[in-house]
Amino acid sequence: MEKIILYVDDAGHAREFLERMAAAQADAGVRHWVLVACAPRMTHRISKWVSHSARENWRSKWFAKVQEQLLPVLQRQQGSQVTPILAKGPLAELTRRLKLEHGAAHVVDARRPKLGVDLEPVAPDLAPPGQSGWALPGAVIGMGALLMLANEMSD
Repeated sequence: MEKIILYVDDAGHAREFLERMAAAQADAGVRHWVLVACAPRMTHRISKWVSHSARENWRSKWFAKVQEQLLPVLQRQQGSQVTPILAKGPLAELTRRLKLEHGAAHVVDARRPKLGVDLEPVAPDLAPPGQSGWALPGAVIGMGALLMLANEMSD
């Protein structure tokens, strides 16, 4: 049985990713999926007004929704198993712990890439998805567009 550690932060993006992955591998066989859900971070401003128990309650509800959307896709192959985990702490450390617990497993990072945000690597040898090596903050992009518009209007 092939073991795969799958990191997700958005169920819709992960479904599309899994469909592309299934199309590329026609004969997949039975798999044991370790579904690691990475809940979105709350900003510092929000966390000042929300209690710890309310944050944990929100994270557990978010985790339940992700499982509800992804478990049917992951269990599509007869006999496949899914072990859902809600990520807490550094992802590279979690990956190391999961590899020790589950043995040799492939690590797949299906998190949605975000412009201007460097995603935390899930393993030292695995680059986060969509990382081009540099990112532009939105203000820089907006300023560039404004300068181009001003240049066009002055001609």
